[in-house]
Amino acid sequence: MSNRAAVVRTPGRPGRSTQVLLGLLVPAVVLGLWQILGQNGWISDLLFPTPYTILTSLVSLAGSGDLWINLRVSAARAFSGFVLGGGLGLFFGILVGLFKRSEKLLDPSFQMIRMIPSLAVVPLFILWFGIGEESKVLLIAKGAFFPIYINTFVAIRGVDNKLFEVARVLGFGWFKQVTKLVLPAAVPGIMLGVRLSLGLSWLGLVVAELIASTSGIGYMMSDARQFADTPVVFVGILVFAVCGLLSDGAVRLAERRLLRWKESH
Repeated sequence: MSNRAAVVRTPGRPGRSTQVLLGLLVPAVVLGLWQILGQNGWISDLLFPTPYTILTSLVSLAGSGDLWINLRVSAARAFSGFVLGGGLGLFFGILVGLFKRSEKLLDPSFQMIRMIPSLAVVPLFILWFGIGEESKVLLIAKGAFFPIYINTFVAIRGVDNKLFEVARVLGFGWFKQVTKLVLPAAVPGIMLGVRLSLGLSWLGLVVAELIASTSGIGYMMSDARQFADTPVVFVGILVFAVCGLLSDGAVRLAERRLLRWKESH
């Protein structure tokens, strides 16, 4: 008998290929109905161009290189804003989560700023930082800051008190408690914040690229809207959706690797 444990599949649980097919079923049905309705003129081609028309527009933009140029600009803005806002959110989340005095000093101000809509600060950002890249990146960073900050703070405060009892028994000092127990236990909450923050970075990018932008996917969509080029608008929506899905998948993959030690269903 082999020493390696046999992999037992849970009865009734679909395999990976079946899960992928199930996930594609609803989009395939929707696209099929959309194409049929559009071809027969039952829906407006101006408002809802058929999936084939959108695909043709996507191929044309990709072939001309315009799509890749704008995508590169948008991805750089989203990543820069995410790194800046997410990095600060992680730092202050750990600081406020570990120290009560920091919570009393900083958290009320952060919560007040969090309630200010991003669109409300756009005029101020233009006055303070101009219409260059700084205002766009900082606007994205504002949206990316709070999910990581809040989830890190809550995850640290939610660490099981039994872990500290074990740490006292083992004779751990404060620094060792934080690095060996608190932060590892808070990783699931922190990674959830990273996923939410990354998603908001792509959402904030759309708002940021409306600030007198001359490049980027948001600008491409806005320019197409002025000329009633609806397929290009749908191409931009599709690009944002795919980029968001891929970035979220990358974070989930990193999360699984970081949490291999954690037992879950």
